[in-house]
Amino acid sequence: MDKFYGRKLQLLPTINLQEIPPTSVIIQAVQKIKNRYQCFRCGNQNQHFFATHFCAKCSSHCTYCRKCITMGKMSTCTELIINEDDLRFDPSISGLEWDGKLSPQQKEASIKVVEAVNENQNLLLWAVCGAGKTEMLFEGIEAALQQGKFVCITTPRVDVVLELSIRFRQAFPTISIAVLYGGSEEIWDGNRITICTVHQLMKFRHTFHLLIIDEVDAFPYNIETHLHWVANESRTIKGSTVQMTATPTSEQQLLALKNKIKNVMVPARYHRQPLPVPSFKWIGNWRKTIRKTQKLPNSLEKWIKLFIQKGCPIFLFVPTINECIFIEEAVKKITVKSASVHSQDPQRHEKVSAFRNGDTQVLITTTILERGVTIPNSQIAVLGADEEIFTESALVQIAGRAGRHINYAKGEVIFFHNGISEEMVKAKKQILLMNHLGIKKGWLDNK
Repeated sequence: MDKFYGRKLQLLPTINLQEIPPTSVIIQAVQKIKNRYQCFRCGNQNQHFFATHFCAKCSSHCTYCRKCITMGKMSTCTELIINEDDLRFDPSISGLEWDGKLSPQQKEASIKVVEAVNENQNLLLWAVCGAGKTEMLFEGIEAALQQGKFVCITTPRVDVVLELSIRFRQAFPTISIAVLYGGSEEIWDGNRITICTVHQLMKFRHTFHLLIIDEVDAFPYNIETHLHWVANESRTIKGSTVQMTATPTSEQQLLALKNKIKNVMVPARYHRQPLPVPSFKWIGNWRKTIRKTQKLPNSLEKWIKLFIQKGCPIFLFVPTINECIFIEEAVKKITVKSASVHSQDPQRHEKVSAFRNGDTQVLITTTILERGVTIPNSQIAVLGADEEIFTESALVQIAGRAGRHINYAKGEVIFFHNGISEEMVKAKKQILLMNHLGIKKGWLDNK
């Protein structure tokens, strides 16, 4: 029998039934409801991810969930113990020691987050890339801690979890913080702040009074609908959920612009400079050119050489992992200070560090680095921006890598294409809209 113990799932071989709290219930982990199976750990209802086999444990045929099997097997003969009560409030504490100062636009958003916490309401925080979303959360989290609440900041990507953990431990040095992701050695022990990947939320039920979901538009949260169920289950019945993104869905954008949902919009960066607007440059059949000549197309080579001479770090985004390798060989003919990186690269973190330190000047990458990495004075090129992988959201995030630093607020973004796509147009339109709203609110220096 598996158990949600203290609202954190632990896989235990045996359970003393006398230890089960009276408010708990025992449920079947995988259930058949109206001829369809559902896993009550991960919320999966996609029948493709269920399989049936003869089970030695119960000596009959069992159906199990393949969606979350890496976290332990959940089947029709597995039992879960779930505490039905919300987690009790702990004594109030105060731990914010951040001495920075919020800009007027950040302060407005911070006030809205505090209101959502105090009133147990949900909030969409729509802030452009580089607006300083993390700092906007500090006062809201402090308000939650002072009310004895438990807080979770979750995000789809491990890289972002690690970056957030550093910043929150600096801002809240006296507060117990658990950092959870696949391979993490830490465990949850009633910590007041939890920072984790969305998959780790499967281990919790009705635990967090304040749930902050960063990068709600990022993979896999944006396509794995069962993770939305998981997130809802991890929060207390009465509580607040703050969704943060620079690139909300078209539906969310429409609802926010019409004030149909509680939201706060931050269309300007803290340094009051507009977002760099991407330019479009036709490049033709670049794959054929590179494979035939072993060189980059002239327009791309010229662009890279220009910024190499200026000493700028350069992001070159490409559509696929396979293309990283042969494009890197072509780039090395221009500069040896280049490298490629992708999700399956075992040296990924080391290569990003080298780029950050200036040891690498041109970094060829897939969309794995579309968010979560800030390099001052970086210039951005997307090769094959019309490819399907480069959605509106991805292109806005990629463009958001430029111009983030106060001393380098005017980075260049260029989309090299073989035909302008609808997603390219939508991405540029969204960036222009944010700049327009920033000027309208008086938050941008319109020069």
